[in-house]
Amino acid sequence: MLDMNQIKKNVVRWSKNGDRDTTDAGESHTPVTRSATKTAGAAATGKRTPANIGASILFKGELSGDEDFVIQGRVEGRINLDNNNLTVGKEGRIRADIVARVITVEGELVGDMFGTEKVIIRATGRVKGNIISPRVTLEDGAKFKGSIEMDPQAVEVGDKGDKRAVANESA
Repeated sequence: MLDMNQIKKNVVRWSKNGDRDTTDAGESHTPVTRSATKTAGAAATGKRTPANIGASILFKGELSGDEDFVIQGRVEGRINLDNNNLTVGKEGRIRADIVARVITVEGELVGDMFGTEKVIIRATGRVKGNIISPRVTLEDGAKFKGSIEMDPQAVEVGDKGDKRAVANESA
């Protein structure tokens, strides 16, 4: 699993050693763009710039963290940003199940989305998968194939801390 702290450590190491990390033998790290850290100006004002996966990056695995995230590249696996926002940019190509507070899709997504607050599919967005969220917005022109569950209590924390859908027994 790769979390935001690991990404930040790698970015600091890369900035000292050039563009890429020179890891010890047997140690493996996924390359991430330098934009994965907050900018100095944002830190000074108290506002956090979302972490970013650039358009040329391919990430496979589980992505989790405690800050907002923008994905312009390709991600395959699972994304868990419980209390934070995730934006799939226009160049983003995602094949993953997603858990986040607010999920905004401008690019392409194949997988299920669990939005604890809301899910937004922009006019440029293309989604194949199910949505479970108390609020859902589909803009005119958005492409969507799947089901939508808008029960406010449809997402709860599972035994292992992961989000899961709850069957609506009153239906």
